[in-house]
Amino acid sequence: MRLTLVFRWFLLLGLMPGGVGTASAVDARVQNIRLGASEGATRLVLEMSERVDFKVFSLDAPRRIVLDLPSLDWPDVNASPEPKGLISGLRFGQFTATQSRLVIDLNTPAIVSRSFVLDPASGFPHRLVVDLKTSSAENFAKQVAADRTAKRAKAPAPSAPPEILQAPRKPNRKPVIVVDAGHGGVDPGASGRKAREKQVTLAFSKELARQLRNTGKYDVYLTRSRDIYIPLRQRVNIARKHQADLFMSIHADAIKRKNVRGMSIYTLSETASDKEAEALARKENRSDIIVGIDFDDQPPEVADILIDLAQRETKNLSVKFANLVVKNARGTTRLLERTHRFAGFRVLKAPDVPSVLIELGFLTNRSDEKQLLSAGWRRKIAKSLVKSVNGFFSSSQQARMTQ
Repeated sequence: MRLTLVFRWFLLLGLMPGGVGTASAVDARVQNIRLGASEGATRLVLEMSERVDFKVFSLDAPRRIVLDLPSLDWPDVNASPEPKGLISGLRFGQFTATQSRLVIDLNTPAIVSRSFVLDPASGFPHRLVVDLKTSSAENFAKQVAADRTAKRAKAPAPSAPPEILQAPRKPNRKPVIVVDAGHGGVDPGASGRKAREKQVTLAFSKELARQLRNTGKYDVYLTRSRDIYIPLRQRVNIARKHQADLFMSIHADAIKRKNVRGMSIYTLSETASDKEAEALARKENRSDIIVGIDFDDQPPEVADILIDLAQRETKNLSVKFANLVVKNARGTTRLLERTHRFAGFRVLKAPDVPSVLIELGFLTNRSDEKQLLSAGWRRKIAKSLVKSVNGFFSSSQQARMTQ
């Protein structure tokens, strides 16, 4: 009886087993994503414009299956199918400049029983198929260990950790500002009714960078200028590579209480100002984990060692800028109560770069979401931030830093 049900399930999805392709494609398009579930099994289908190579591996904490593919044109995040069966959620998008990634969140231990590619047939295009079946926690852990061992065997020898100390700043140079659009690619961030955080942050970051450059006073860099995932540590390294004098990470929040709204700003502290700030930092710091980065053999964050030694002055400057942001934003947009907060955000841990994380508003609040999607609102808030930047760098203390 069960075999008959599974066979009908295969037919319903328009699939019959076939051979696995080996040719890779560039700029192939994912036309559709489908899920089908039966007792103890779930099938994921990517309908593709071309045949592509792929790799599958498992990770735990949390349990998930990761599918690595070449650079692809993905459908809108809203096109993701409703979770079903063994799958509790899907995230997909650009992971590196040449690689896409799909992350399958599991609501119970499960392993990949089969993965293969089907050629076009019966009106269906190329299809990449991943079959999952239930597993014990012990067998899932064994699969994670086996995948990790295989990955290490293929990985190049690790290089020496990069030197974290900056070279001396050039005299009489323009202040350098790095604007970080939060999330991106395979990591969509928070969700609203119409918008995703990664889209909102990129649009705002581009507007802010445009206005800053138009002053002629600053050299401005973006951590990302398109829909691509950037690991948290790399965002910090980009700021340090450019010898930044100020780092602004742009985000938008989501919360169960839909009446909560308003802009807020965060600076670094290992002790959170409140439970909400602590929860937000914990959520943001998990960004690298949920997109499928395996930290098992990663070296510790070298910068953490120097935080207590080198970051006291940096923290003070970060707080000074945050206070200016609150002052100039007041009366321009709705502010969250206790607007300036602090917590242990990993993205703010450059020991020698004043850094803030700005939450523009709440995507879960209809009024905030409407503002976040408004080009006029973006211009207005970016203008207030430029005013804060001008005030920050006009002080005599900042002038001494750049001499």
